[in-house]
Amino acid sequence: MNPTLPTSAAASAAGSDVLRGALAGLLAGLPPKQATQAVDRLIANYRGTTPTDAPVLRDRSDVAAYAAYRMPATFEAVRSALGALREAAPHWAPGTHTDIGGGTGAASWAVCEAWGTQRTTVLDWAEPALELGRELAEASGVPALRDVVWQRARIGAALTLPSTDLVTVSYVLKELTEADRDTLVEAAARAATGAVVIVEPGTPDGYRRVLAARTKLIDAGFAIAAPCPHSAACPLDPAGTDWCHFSARVSRSSLHRKVKGGSLPYEDEKFAYVVAVREPGVGAAPVAARVVRKPQIRKGLVMLELCRADGEQAGENVSKKRHGDLYRSARDTDWGDEWPPPSEDSAD
Repeated sequence: MNPTLPTSAAASAAGSDVLRGALAGLLAGLPPKQATQAVDRLIANYRGTTPTDAPVLRDRSDVAAYAAYRMPATFEAVRSALGALREAAPHWAPGTHTDIGGGTGAASWAVCEAWGTQRTTVLDWAEPALELGRELAEASGVPALRDVVWQRARIGAALTLPSTDLVTVSYVLKELTEADRDTLVEAAARAATGAVVIVEPGTPDGYRRVLAARTKLIDAGFAIAAPCPHSAACPLDPAGTDWCHFSARVSRSSLHRKVKGGSLPYEDEKFAYVVAVREPGVGAAPVAARVVRKPQIRKGLVMLELCRADGEQAGENVSKKRHGDLYRSARDTDWGDEWPPPSEDSAD
């Protein structure tokens, strides 16, 4: 019997569990040596700097290795970005969703977990990726995933998108030239009636690509819902040594550990993202401030680095002596969280 995702809007760990199970079932027959070689090649491409105008995933072996190597991490990163959207706009839900360059469908799994009833179309130029994505979706036992439309499309300047409530673009912009990136983001903005979610690797280059997309979306009339608490210019210098990114914990299955050569039962996926919405239709309310670095905890003191609604980035110290209950909340606050917590007032 196939496990199933929750059909309610409440997100849970079940989505990643079902995904790992579906991956293990479909990829169990992949020879370990072949998988390792394919993963090594894909890692070199993933970490490289040269955009490509051809599919990165060439055949079934590439796609299988990619799914085992990258799909769980992509799922968790997109899931985190969608979680920020749901927090900003709890009363909004997409009826239709288009995933551009979606490959094997990690973002469609995350969207399904978040809302569960949307109609999704995955666009990608690699037919082997679409075929494996279709198999994984079928193995999930989830009606919304089984109903996903898998469509081959050239991801670039010639892409034409129909109107849709939600557009996701995850780990795609790196594969395009700068001109094609701009064209793709503009096409996503024209197509999206509700929200656009863009996710890239949490590297300085990934941040700069997200920042450029953020500017394009604002110019197209969108408002930023996350992670930024504002739609003003980013306070970080894109040419500097600091960059905005976040972290998602990824549980590793035995298959995942095998193809990646790791021993730990988890890894931390660093990613950069932006969520932009059309207002007033979506009704999103950005957070007052967001924690943009891992909090530093000292004896009786928590040091937070915040991006604030006034468009500035600044540190805030929360002490046990001065702030009482807020200090206890600060100790439980994590990288990427809203600050102050919803039930607390701002510190003095």
